[in-house]
Parts: sequence; C-alpha cells; structure tokens
Amino acid sequence: MHPSRGMDFTSHMEAALEEARAAQSRGEVPVGAVVVTQAGEIVGSAGNRTRADNDPTAHAEILAIRQACAHLGSERLTGCALYVTLEPCPMCAGAIAAARIAKLYYGASDPKSGGVASGARVFTHPQCHHTPEVFDGISERAAATLLRDFFAGRRGL
Repeated sequence: MHPSRGMDFTSHMEAALEEARAAQSRGEVPVGAVVVTQAGEIVGSAGNRTRADNDPTAHAEILAIRQACAHLGSERLTGCALYVTLEPCPMCAGAIAAARIAKLYYGASDPKSGGVASGARVFTHPQCHHTPEVFDGISERAAATLLRDFFAGRRGL
C-alpha cells in the first residue's frame, strides 16, 4: 500500500525539501533529509554539505543519521523513518542499513547514482543485514524540479 493512502500516514517530506532548499542556497546540490521517530518527532535533519565541509561523505542522509543517533544516544535508529528528497546513493543506503532505519521515503529517483532502486540496489544484496521498508515518489515532482532547476542553472541553460 502506498503510504500516502494510509489512514495515519503523515509525510515529513516538506521538512526534507526545506533542508534541500537551504542546501541549494549554500551552493550545494539540493538534497535534504530528516529522521523521524515513531512518535513523529524529527530528531535529525540536514541538507548536503559536501562542499561546505570539504567532505565527500557529507550527504544529507549521513548528516541527518549522525544527528539523530547523537540525539537519541544510540547507533541504531530502530523504528525511525528517513525522508530524503533523492534516492539514496550506495554509500547512504549502506548507512541506512547500518543504522537499522525502519522506513525509507524518498522523492526523486536517481538513475545515475541511486543505490536503492537503481544501480547497486544495496538492500537486495545478500550481505545487506537490514532492509527498510521503501516508499518512493513522495513529493517526487517538487524534489525533481528542485534538482533539475539547480543543475540547469549550473549549466547555464
């Protein structure tokens, strides 16, 4: 069942989109992520910071997971959901599995660099120790437009 049709589903994708917009305003690729507890509390939120931090691992998902783990005092985010505006790359999918995220909601697909439904498909690998429930296409149009406009501006189109 698609989560937006569920009776008690509340999307936190707008918060992830806000993080993506903030990342874009800093000159970063506009990807945002938030980690939400089962009670609906946002315990981690971030936008990409690879350029600002000079850190190729400073993807929105990684930063939000780190923040949530620090907030909750645990290396496991069992029961938590992650909302991210773009399909996670293989590195981020690996971190999602390691953190034991229960549910992953993402917006735009990433045929070039994705690691969930595209490319490496990390969660289907036999060595993946944890697989979250995955829901794609959440606020897909808004997320894709943000990315498309960012890259069109970079290319001078």
